[in-house]
Amino acid sequence: MRPDLLTRLAIQTQQREQAGLRRRLHTVTRADGMWVEREGRRLLSFCSNDYLGLAQHPSLIEALKRAADEDGVGSGSAHLISGHRSAHAALEEALAAWTGRERALLFSTGYMANLGVMQALLQRDDVCVQDKLNHACLLDGAQLAGCSLKRYPHADVEAATRQLHTDAACAALLATDGVFSMDGDIAPLHELGALCQSEQATLMVDDAHGLGVLGADGAGSVSAAGLSQHEVPVLMATLGKAIGCSGAFVAGSAELIDGLLQSARTYIYTTAMPPALAAATLAAVRLAQSEHWRREKLHGLIRRFRSSAAQLGLPLMPSSTAIQPLLLGDAHAALAASEALEKQGFLVTAIRAPTVPQGKARLRITLSAAHQESELDQLLEALARLPLSGPV
Repeated sequence: MRPDLLTRLAIQTQQREQAGLRRRLHTVTRADGMWVEREGRRLLSFCSNDYLGLAQHPSLIEALKRAADEDGVGSGSAHLISGHRSAHAALEEALAAWTGRERALLFSTGYMANLGVMQALLQRDDVCVQDKLNHACLLDGAQLAGCSLKRYPHADVEAATRQLHTDAACAALLATDGVFSMDGDIAPLHELGALCQSEQATLMVDDAHGLGVLGADGAGSVSAAGLSQHEVPVLMATLGKAIGCSGAFVAGSAELIDGLLQSARTYIYTTAMPPALAAATLAAVRLAQSEHWRREKLHGLIRRFRSSAAQLGLPLMPSSTAIQPLLLGDAHAALAASEALEKQGFLVTAIRAPTVPQGKARLRITLSAAHQESELDQLLEALARLPLSGPV
């Protein structure tokens, strides 16, 4: 008898429930900076990726409203048909200039950008070498392309070298997060860049959590590492985190962008983002570049949090970015800690397998320039009251 797919899915959901891994959807009814209202409670959020506090900035709201009044809401078509508007073109030019690349190409989401790039670049006889902690969309992109996917232990350049050597005659793409989304640490970009140069491999960096936050003008982890388009030919970053909007882009040479226009299916066959959103995003990019105080404040909060957490003996993972994970190990313990914090007025998400490896459940605390020092201290006091301990 043929298995029923929905029954099988329901069984899998029950198993996740028993293991403390079931995901649940919660609706936020109002957001006011880092404060949110959810299920009738007002909570101070420490799990947003709005690192620069731009998501509700008046300039973004004004730009979106003005563009919507002039050009409507939806683009009505894919970019290559009639959906590409002047707001999209202006945003792409600004992103290319900011990241020091010849051109940039907008995608609707970071997931679609990574899938599209890998499907366009890689073929079945090629090899894609990736960090084991890369975001799921990088791994999915390589699998979609049908190439040989080889993974190396986190941030282990020697292991990445060995993986490249096993297929020395194949075309190769080495892909890595710039800032790892669950651990918050930064990839060894200098070393990976040198490796790719010596092995004639193409380096791709997903800088979703670095853009806006790292570098003198916020151009991201690649810029902070001093790497150019030559060392990092393929740069992807999202626009829904530090930039406070939505969407993503790929930046690189004119040759790369022209090739993606021809072959990236997730670009060719999807409706362009609303032009009003592109206008709001351009306003956000300009603020992220010019308002250096946002990055300065954020990094000050990071230092303050890490220093106080160390004094309290909290099981904090090593990270110099806005992502500050507290490693608890057990999924049930992470859920219990998250629920206890919510009772005290804080929204901090528990991250469990398969998002992180089994036995590496954690509280993923994220900081924003919109947070105040007093709010940070309140969170630390609440954490100190919890029976926290890292995995044995």
